[in-house]
Amino acid sequence: MVQRKGSTRVSEDAEELVRVPLQAILLADSFAQKFRPITLERPKVLLPLVNVPMIDYTLAWLESAGIEEVFVFCCAHSKQVINYLENSHWVSLPHFEVTTIESHNSVSAGDALRLIYERHVIHGDFVLITGDTVSNMSLTQALQEHKDRRKKDNNAVMTMVIKRSKPSPITHQSRLGTDELFMAIDPHTKQLLYYEDKADHLKGTLSLEKMLLADNPSISLHNDKQDCYIDICSPEVLSIFTDNFDYQHLRRHFIKGLLVDDIMGYKIFTHEIHSNYAARIDNFRSYDTISKDIIQRWTYPLVPDVQFLGNYAAKLERQGMYRASDIGQSRSAQIGPFSIIGNGTNIGDNTKISYSVIGERCTIGSNVSIEGSYIWDNVTIEDGCVLKHAIVCNDVIMKSGAVLEPGVILSFKVVIGQEFVVPAYSKVSLLQQPTKQDSDEELEYADHNSGVEEIPSITSTVDKLNGVLTCKLPETEAWSTSEVGSGGVGYIWSICEGGHEEEWRHSVAPTPADKLTEVMQATDDDLELTTQGSNVLLPSGELVPDSNSNISEDDDNEDSRDDSVYFEKEVEATFLRAVHENVKEDHVILEVNSLRLSYNMTSADCAGALFYSVMKLALETPCNSNSELLKNVASVITRWQKLIKSYLQSMDEEIEVILKFEEMCLESAKEFSALFAQILHILYEKDILQEDAILKWASEKEGAEESDRVFVKQSEKFIQWLNEASEEED
Repeated sequence: MVQRKGSTRVSEDAEELVRVPLQAILLADSFAQKFRPITLERPKVLLPLVNVPMIDYTLAWLESAGIEEVFVFCCAHSKQVINYLENSHWVSLPHFEVTTIESHNSVSAGDALRLIYERHVIHGDFVLITGDTVSNMSLTQALQEHKDRRKKDNNAVMTMVIKRSKPSPITHQSRLGTDELFMAIDPHTKQLLYYEDKADHLKGTLSLEKMLLADNPSISLHNDKQDCYIDICSPEVLSIFTDNFDYQHLRRHFIKGLLVDDIMGYKIFTHEIHSNYAARIDNFRSYDTISKDIIQRWTYPLVPDVQFLGNYAAKLERQGMYRASDIGQSRSAQIGPFSIIGNGTNIGDNTKISYSVIGERCTIGSNVSIEGSYIWDNVTIEDGCVLKHAIVCNDVIMKSGAVLEPGVILSFKVVIGQEFVVPAYSKVSLLQQPTKQDSDEELEYADHNSGVEEIPSITSTVDKLNGVLTCKLPETEAWSTSEVGSGGVGYIWSICEGGHEEEWRHSVAPTPADKLTEVMQATDDDLELTTQGSNVLLPSGELVPDSNSNISEDDDNEDSRDDSVYFEKEVEATFLRAVHENVKEDHVILEVNSLRLSYNMTSADCAGALFYSVMKLALETPCNSNSELLKNVASVITRWQKLIKSYLQSMDEEIEVILKFEEMCLESAKEFSALFAQILHILYEKDILQEDAILKWASEKEGAEESDRVFVKQSEKFIQWLNEASEEED
């Protein structure tokens, strides 16, 4: 049993008080095949996430959550991790001790935990986490639940943190790019009974053991939960790994092993968070998603404008734009919404940057276009380059006119030649592609030389490609400099057979419209049967709605509110991208439809979210009077009339738009409140709202309280005119 700082633990062997620090194990080598070739040269936890190393987010959260002692286990690139931590602010913090454990023989999470068990450094319950996790949740409640369960049942060895996240019914992926996860949970005790992250969606079925159904009166079966990879563990977890040498992977071996082990009787429970944030960077799509969440402040206080432990805090400006204080920007350069410009960066004339993160000390030339990309430190991008949804690592040089198509990854110190076009989803590195590819499980905590042929260093590779060394590489291995443009240096890694689908599913680039259409056309007509959020499976095998269980309706409502907020943010970001990049309405509709399916929203929800985005744009357009604001509204409504109308197929959708407008006038856009009636008239004239919808909205307000009839009263003359016109027609 573990208590917070300054508290005590009662020994089971003696009636003496012993102080036990709250401990955590941080696995720093949790990199997968998806992040190569970047992680061949640098550990994943030191890669920049919105200009801050990933591991700093994890450590900052652990420190804020009251953890007093962290053991950082590192294997691959261990010297880099240890040197970084030894020279960081973490070593000087009071009441927070960071200790590194180095091993070159551990090739899995199981090996790491067995080694830690042998060191005898864990003295009580501990938090198990990977160094690529971002969170702002409080541990207090989860720790208390774990402690209380342990008092009643010593076999309750783990509490797993989960969060609601609906997967796309089209791609069967979460917004983090991870596979759809199926969990069976006891709705009363929150015990985890089933865990499957590799379901065969083609079959459309799940197989559950008969004994699982017979032994549990009711089971909640979920496909709408996200595993946050934050676990509160009892010391027995370490000994279980020691007793089972075949346990390597934390989820596929340990979790599933305990769930089917009916001899020892160990149990795993879940703790679901609602208003807090927790997510793990497992692939490039989750890297992109979590970066956006940080920029949009879902991870507060771990956000770009809050300085934590040495990072340069950037100033938050309008539309989610952040700029460091020491940057050089041409007056003609345009920085779009949800972008970050790092310290010491210079931006040339007529350059456009939107939805992107630019690191420190970068030099960006003139007439450059950067959209949805991540540019790390010390990067040089010469005039006329175009980058769309790409990742560019440190010290890369892009010569004039070079183009990166969506999904491209440029590893460290690569040089892209003049006017060379890097094909979509390509990975370019100074290191040759290994001839033997490791599986994700083999690589989970492996050293970069384990299981692969020896990789030359970047320095030696540069020398070879520049012809400094007299020996010549085989033509089949070396990537000719002429093939990456004039003066280019690097290797393009080939995509294995069948790997193209894997690339677009896990890329920082949005899912291509043709791929989305292709998948949608192949979707089974019975899709709804496989995308139920939560159901109760009775021992008879009958699947009944979740409402028959005792799950709190308040939690369901809170989850729905969370989904609605996320959905509106995503729609707004999509709309703003269309505004600033002149995206066609048809493409916006396709993206919004994809979001609608992912969040299980209605057409009315889409109409309300788009209307909110359009009106917010009108409000943020500079004006000096109410008359100018009205002109802005009329102009924006006229421009995006087709887009809004595409989701107004019935009176219900139109009424939803009016209700959304009322909400804006009362809360987020009070500037519109005095102009409600006039804007309502504009919406009528622009054919956004029909008279039947306006009259029905007014009639539904007749029995409401006075405070809820403010805007009906303001619009009385207009409503009366509509009534009279309607009577004349009759």
